[in-house]
Amino acid sequence: MAVTPVGNPYVESSDLVANYPGASEALAERIDIVGVNPFADAAARDAAIPSPVQGQMCSLNDDNKGYRYDGSAWVLFSGAGNANFTNASTGTYTEDGIDYKYLTLTGNGGVTFDVAGLADILVVGGGAAGGSYVGGGGGAGSHVLGNYFFTVGTHTVVVGGGGASVGSANADGTAGNFSRISEVFAGGGGGGGGGASSTSRAGVTGGNGGGGGGLSVTAGGSGNQGYAGGTGAGSANNSAGGGGGAGGVGANAAANAGAGGPGVSTSLTNTPVTRSGGGGGGRQNSSDGAGGTAGAGGSGGGGAGTNGAAAATAGTANTGGGGGGSSGAGYGNTSAGGGSGIVIIRVRTN
Repeated sequence: MAVTPVGNPYVESSDLVANYPGASEALAERIDIVGVNPFADAAARDAAIPSPVQGQMCSLNDDNKGYRYDGSAWVLFSGAGNANFTNASTGTYTEDGIDYKYLTLTGNGGVTFDVAGLADILVVGGGAAGGSYVGGGGGAGSHVLGNYFFTVGTHTVVVGGGGASVGSANADGTAGNFSRISEVFAGGGGGGGGGASSTSRAGVTGGNGGGGGGLSVTAGGSGNQGYAGGTGAGSANNSAGGGGGAGGVGANAAANAGAGGPGVSTSLTNTPVTRSGGGGGGRQNSSDGAGGTAGAGGSGGGGAGTNGAAAATAGTANTGGGGGGSSGAGYGNTSAGGGSGIVIIRVRTN
């Protein structure tokens, strides 16, 4: 009996009839390993193959997918289809003949998949607070959108809170907290830079960076998953930079404080929603002889800064928007907090 170069046995003319059963059995065993043998479901496969070997393949009729044993588990090797979650869906809709269901999570929890496969996800981190005393706008939380493969089981979901407001002089805004589903993370925004007397602080690095404080020329923080904050203008104008958003950098300050960077629009729920806008920078108030306008919040939940008695505006909840920066002496130093994040999962159902 001989074998092919890849190891499949066959009978040669010189073999005796007595050798035929052995050759046939060896060929059948070889097919069991390298062939894509069908089974009704995973339970039937595991009963028939209690001790699989690395490289062994099969297909399951209940999900019409192919699997390969990688030495420790059966994994999809082709035809990765749509995942299915068992949580009660938040909503359903049909678009271009495709049916979807989605799950929106605004707090910590988990999502359970009973069918492995691909799902669309949006993960938004918590926005940061603006800085105090002519402070920079808070950076928006990171905005992570994609199509990911999920295994069967329950996957942890964390929804990051927004950074808390700050009120003491020269205080940087509190950073936002990260959000995640399974191993997909979206970082929190970086706080806006604070200011005191004639000295300000640079914006803080985060998912999107915070704006620089306004009483000296200060840089915005960089964005490690998005965009940087804007630069503070310094003593000539006493205006702070805007926080970075998921769709662009925060504006630099000049005669007026910088606006927050824009957010990004998505429609996993069949309704376009813009999230992850940066917070606007604060501006020295007019009672201190400065005047000028505060920075507007970026589209997507960013809060506006202030240049007077009115409080800065907080980032909108569940958008990851950054909070606005404060104005300064005479009207209080307190900035505004960032908005919390969100996680959305969408799967196809047809």
